[in-house]
Amino acid sequence: MRLTECLFVCLTGCSLASVVPHGQTVLHLPGEIPPRNPPIVNPIRAPYQDPKQPTWLRVEDLLSRMPMREKMAQLMQGELEKWVDFTTGEFNISGMKDHMFYHSGMLRVSHPLTTAEISHQGAHLLQDWIMNDTSLSLPAIVQCEGLHGLGVPNATIFTSPIGLGASWNPELVEQAAQIIGQEARALGITQVFAPSADLARDPRHGRVEESMSEDPYLAGEMVAHFVQGLWKNKVASIVKHLVAYGNSEQGINMGPVHGGERELRTTYLPPFRKAIEAGAFTVMTSYNSYDGIPSVMNKHLLTDILRGEWDFQYWTTTDYGAPNRLCTAFKMCRDNPIDAEAITMKIFPAGQDTEGGGSFNFDSIPDLVNDGTLDIAIVDEAVRRVLRAKFDMGLFEDPFPAAAPEDWPNLIHTDKALEVAKQLDLESIVLLENHDNTLPLKDDIGSIAVIGPFADTVNYGDYTMSRPRGVTPLDGIRSRASQGVHVKHAKGCEAWSNDESGIHEATELAKSSDVAVVVVGTWTRSLEGQQEGLNATTGEAYDTNDLGLVGAQRLLVQKVAETGVPTIVVFSSGKPIVEPWISNATAALLQQFYTSEQGGEALADVLFGKYNPSGRLPLTFPRDVGSLPVVYDYLDSGRADDEPGHINDDGSIEFGRTYVTGTPLPWYEFGYGQSYSTFEYSKVEVDRKHVRKTDTITVSVQIENTSDRDGVEVVQLYVADPVSSVVTPNKQLRAFQKVFIKARETATVMLDLKVREIGLWDLDMKYVVEPGEFVAYVGRSAGDLKGGVSFYVD
Repeated sequence: MRLTECLFVCLTGCSLASVVPHGQTVLHLPGEIPPRNPPIVNPIRAPYQDPKQPTWLRVEDLLSRMPMREKMAQLMQGELEKWVDFTTGEFNISGMKDHMFYHSGMLRVSHPLTTAEISHQGAHLLQDWIMNDTSLSLPAIVQCEGLHGLGVPNATIFTSPIGLGASWNPELVEQAAQIIGQEARALGITQVFAPSADLARDPRHGRVEESMSEDPYLAGEMVAHFVQGLWKNKVASIVKHLVAYGNSEQGINMGPVHGGERELRTTYLPPFRKAIEAGAFTVMTSYNSYDGIPSVMNKHLLTDILRGEWDFQYWTTTDYGAPNRLCTAFKMCRDNPIDAEAITMKIFPAGQDTEGGGSFNFDSIPDLVNDGTLDIAIVDEAVRRVLRAKFDMGLFEDPFPAAAPEDWPNLIHTDKALEVAKQLDLESIVLLENHDNTLPLKDDIGSIAVIGPFADTVNYGDYTMSRPRGVTPLDGIRSRASQGVHVKHAKGCEAWSNDESGIHEATELAKSSDVAVVVVGTWTRSLEGQQEGLNATTGEAYDTNDLGLVGAQRLLVQKVAETGVPTIVVFSSGKPIVEPWISNATAALLQQFYTSEQGGEALADVLFGKYNPSGRLPLTFPRDVGSLPVVYDYLDSGRADDEPGHINDDGSIEFGRTYVTGTPLPWYEFGYGQSYSTFEYSKVEVDRKHVRKTDTITVSVQIENTSDRDGVEVVQLYVADPVSSVVTPNKQLRAFQKVFIKARETATVMLDLKVREIGLWDLDMKYVVEPGEFVAYVGRSAGDLKGGVSFYVD
């Protein structure tokens, strides 16, 4: 029997057992088959089935044929776990029909226990039933996680989004997204829950690792290229989480965000707009409230801005279970039982088109329409947006674009994918300190002690499924070290323990070595580990009030450094680690954000000089939690450092005022990162001094590589507005370029600047580019500006 024939038999009301091509018997449990209403349409006669017709006509034709039940179904996400047993791989076909008949707009195949085979088979079963045996043959959008790799086992894992941001290479990020799209489409997945346009404005927040940057411009460039990379394989993106999710009160996940309209538009919204302009099909709202309004019901965001100002034509969705927070967390409705009708009437008319799993409050839509509470026009408009996306995604012509399983090895986890993943690992490593040119390690080194709880493990980010062993730092160093170099290993301590008993072994190992590499940091969990409640120091709902090293890790670094052996510390983490004393107490310091499975090989390439580090910090590293927030683009009048105090190494105190015993200045500035090469900047010029608001100008700078080593420089352009009608950020990143410069050579770097993008939101909340002077600064980081030039808007 063909699969479609088998499903047709089930549709006639029979209960049977059949073999699905998953390699095992699948029980089709008995259940009542929902009636088909209206009858099946002849596709030849239906204009919406004709790909030659314009999208608007197809949408209106199909909408005119849809009963209320079908309209409701298009506005909700079905869940694979409702009708599959992940432990056995058995699919409950009757359960599929019962569940998906009412929730068929999308199918989420993501689950901590899913596999590529289950995801593929589940999507195949659903689309085959929909396309062959339902009245309108209206395909579902198949969705999966995909922040830094597709959310199924054996898919390629890339560095976490914060690592993508540290690469400062949007084109390479686009290649990674293209690979994620290729692997998704091979399984029949047509949309992923990515990218994240959240800004990492508070490093206490657990989901810093999922953000590209603290800066709206850098994040916007990265998410736009991510969206475009996915779509190269016709996989749609869901940009998330609208809005300001990474800057919640106390850094707590889902906490309220305090802010006004000007901050909203200046800081938080630009990355989302960039994603939409790049072709994002869906915008996911956040769990939090902004200025007292939960994002899921924020009409100003969802309708006035998203539709009215940005002309977004597709659909919005909630995050998993987020609508219920209106009752349970925000106390805006009854929560025992959940008031589904109240939730629906708060979020749906506001512009929240679909309910994205974890709750099914939109089941109440037909009753609300029937009793006159909900206007059918609102329902129709939301359905139009979903249908428009499905037509433009090409799903009616190709609802299940999966490759045959025998072709997966040529499409998933390929050599090319691993090559791109490793290149991102290389380009995202940030060299923070390198005293006395300790790095790269010399060829004549005799022995290396590799120490730390993350020395012999690959430290993956969250939203991963399986975690292959991969290449650990220890593996990489052993592989890269010259023949005859003795590479030794001691763990020293567990990351999550205060047990210091292993530190003595580590220090003794260091004493007998020429150099020590100590790998310490934070850790996160796979989706399954998070579900099991395993400990972690980063990840969703793993927030922290202390950014220092956890457990015995700090003491481990201290004791190894005290041996006098040159000590290289590697922060392996998903967020800033705050241990400023390490800067001058050790020989070198590197930041490596959560990696791909080849992270250890990339680290070794940097340590031994095979690769010259080119990563730059995508967010500011504070000196302590007490000085937060410490973002680089603080408003004018912020971050005064008059008379800072100081606590000396001997414990004596030098009292100051700002702060009494410290400084508000950061440990490492946004955009910071060293190289094995040295560069000198000169001749910062602008091609025009007087410009109009519609112009694009070019700022040029000459950069000389003054070293004997080829290197890559990340040239950053910041713009300041010396006199403005409202208080503005002291400077804002407006362009950057990653440039390869050969040893002893000079390059002229050209940075384009669109004048319309340097405006502000004035006293009347109108976006204007005010006339007058602006200053374009060029530098190596937000705290290391090498030169500036003024230009004037007429």
